[in-house]
Order: sequence, then structure tokens, then C-alpha cells
Amino acid sequence: MKQPNIIFIVADDLGYADLGCYGGRDAVFGPVSPVLDGLAAKGLKFTQGYANSPVCSPTRFALMTARYQYRLRGAAEEPINSKSRGSATLGLPPEHPTLPSLLRGAGYRTALIGKWHLGYLPNFGPLRSGYEEFFGPTSGGVDYFTHCDSSGNHDLCFGEEEQHHEGYLTDLLSRRAVDYVERMAQQPAPFFLSLHYTAPHWPWETRDDAAKAPAIKDNLFDLAGGNIHIYRRMIHHMDEGIGWLMAALQKHGVADNTLVVFTSDNGGERFSDNWPLVGGKMDLTEGGIRVPWIAHWPATIKPGSESVQHCMTMDWSATMLDAAGARAHPDYPLDGVSLLPVLRDASHSFHRPLHWRMNHRGQRALRDGDWKYLSVDGNDYLFNIPADERERANCARLEPARLDAMRAAWQAWEASMPPIPADATVSLGYSYKDMPQR
Repeated sequence: MKQPNIIFIVADDLGYADLGCYGGRDAVFGPVSPVLDGLAAKGLKFTQGYANSPVCSPTRFALMTARYQYRLRGAAEEPINSKSRGSATLGLPPEHPTLPSLLRGAGYRTALIGKWHLGYLPNFGPLRSGYEEFFGPTSGGVDYFTHCDSSGNHDLCFGEEEQHHEGYLTDLLSRRAVDYVERMAQQPAPFFLSLHYTAPHWPWETRDDAAKAPAIKDNLFDLAGGNIHIYRRMIHHMDEGIGWLMAALQKHGVADNTLVVFTSDNGGERFSDNWPLVGGKMDLTEGGIRVPWIAHWPATIKPGSESVQHCMTMDWSATMLDAAGARAHPDYPLDGVSLLPVLRDASHSFHRPLHWRMNHRGQRALRDGDWKYLSVDGNDYLFNIPADERERANCARLEPARLDAMRAAWQAWEASMPPIPADATVSLGYSYKDMPQR
């Protein structure tokens, strides 16, 4: 089969039920995600899909490497922040094989449009890790109009050069993605496009708020103007841009053999809808790690499919490599598992234990089948997720043998990973519960 084009779309801090197709409250507020809902209806929706971490940059390490993020020093930061500018260790090492570099080796053209958040120049950057083109911010969060980060630095780059552009960042990214498809559709080689939005990450700004956006760093942390209506409008702007992108694929006749995958880097924030899950960003409860996963590939995926297969971010990276016929580097074996059989037949399933750890609050988690082992602040919990998605009924006392077995399984996995460095930091300012209020 001809190699597919691949588009990996990642939202930032999107909640599990923020989209209509995942139970969003359209009846109350009106449709927020008609394009993404349509992709799910015409493709495959996963209901048990997870992020590799409940915070942004660690998940992005896993996305880029198809390996547990804990293998790399930079991913121990929860997350990388602007204070690491100039660091030679806190970033994705250019010598490490990545999803774009392996795809490039298999004949793909590659581009990242959107958020990088894997270390700063001059030591790290998208063009040093397999991407041929880059347009977007290098840091974790920027103002949507001034494009300044939390330190007040302008952060919008084309390649490795800072560029000033007027406009709402979500739209700038969407239009640049359309331009990329327009150009690549004329080329014989397949393309891989990472479209990594900053939406709906704070600051809470819609397309219509240009006049309100102050050119000061404090705007990033001033949440007083936020509300559910602004938040949902931000998601809708992103959804519209994805619609522009899908229209470009259709226009050039490449939609059928383009694998489009959509997800979020972690669970939702302050205004997110995570129902029925509890918790959010920075938490290993379900609301912090279970996220939307939508795959659209008309040449392979049957419309209206739904899967309960357990999976996480790095599995999708492994899937893309598999679909492209690209091989992992023998010195860097993948932890991700290909989901290609599930894309071909949504009823297909396989056993897939999923492990997490967080320096923040000493959290640990293991999802294995119906059961989840969770430890927070030294307290152990055991939940039957299908029976108790809100993680309210702690079965630890009722199932002591199961708890012991799952704790031992997590400990065996943890022993196979590098330890958390003593100097690793937790940026509590990224948690909606701890963020400065004004």
C-alpha cells in the first residue's frame, strides 16, 4: 500500500469531554467542535486513550520518541519552563531518533507547525530533531496576540529565526498548516505534519480579543477574564482551523490516504469538561491523563468506529512509524506499541498495561485491564475503572492481593526506568489549582 500522509494534531490542555463527540454539553452552549465531531463520525474514536503525562512537555518527549519520557532527563521537568533557556541538558537531544527523523529516513517530508516545548536554542529545536520546517513558539505558553512567553520574551519562530507576525496564534498556525498541505500535495513524497496548537491553553483569549491583549508577561497568568464561554470559543477557533486543513486535503485529492490523528497533551484545566472523570492537569487521576483520541483515514478506517483499546501517546507515534514502514533505531527500541491492527479493525484489542509516575505529590499509576493502581502522597488506591470512572470507590481493602500485585508490577516497571533526578523541578504554576490568582 502507498505510504500515507500523516497529520498529528495535538491540542493543549483539552479536557476529555470538551468535544461534542465525547459528551460535550452542546445542548446548553451550542456546538463547539463540529469538524472534530465529523472526523470521529467518519473515522475511529478511542474511549480509553491516555496521555503519557498529565503535563505538557513530558508527554511531548514521549510523542517525539515513541518511548517512555522518563528515559530522558529533560522530561523529568514538570514541565520545562522558561528558566531553562540556555540549558544543555533540559531538552530533546538532537542525536536521539525521533518520530520525524525516522519518518524522514523513510522518505517523508516533515514539518512542525505549533508548540515545541522540548528545550531551547541553541542546544535544542525542531530542526535539530528531524523536522525540515518549523513555525511556532518554542516555550510552553504564549499570549495569543503578542506571542510573548511568561518571561516577556517574544516567542514565535520560523525555522530558528524569530519572526513577528500579526494575528491570533491559533489562526496563524491553522493557515500555515493549510499552506504546508497546499505545497506538499504537489510533491511526490509523502508528508508528515505535526500541528500542535497552544489552544485552549491559557491565557483565555478569543479571536475577538486583540484590543484587550496587553503586551506584558502578566497576561499569561491573569485568569480573571476567563470563563467557560471564552474557553469554548477558543476550542471552536481551533476546530475551524482543522476544518480549513481538511478542506485543503480534499481539494488536492489526498484526504483518503492521509492519516489524521487528534488528541490532547494532557487532561483539562480550569474551564475544561472532564465528565465523568475527576481531577485534571498535573493529576494521575483519570481527568489528568485520559484524553480524546480520534483517527481519520478513509483508505483504512471504517466510518463510525469506536474502540476501547487501552493506549497512550507513544503508541500513536509507534503506529505512525508502522503505517509508514519506518523502522526504529536498534539502539533506541520503542516502548510504544502500534495500533495499526485496531485502525484496520476496531474490534481488535490486546493487553496493554500503561504506567505513569510524577514527581509532583509522589504520584504513581498503573492501568492494567479494568483495574487501576494509584498512589498519591503515599496513599494507595485501587479502582475498577469501568465500574467506577470517577475513582470514588477505593477497593484496596477489598482486594489486597490485587493491590499488592499491581503495586509490585509498577515497582518492577519503575526499576527499569532512570530515577527521578534530585534537581528535577515541578512548576506548580502550571496547575489550575495552584496558579496565581488576580
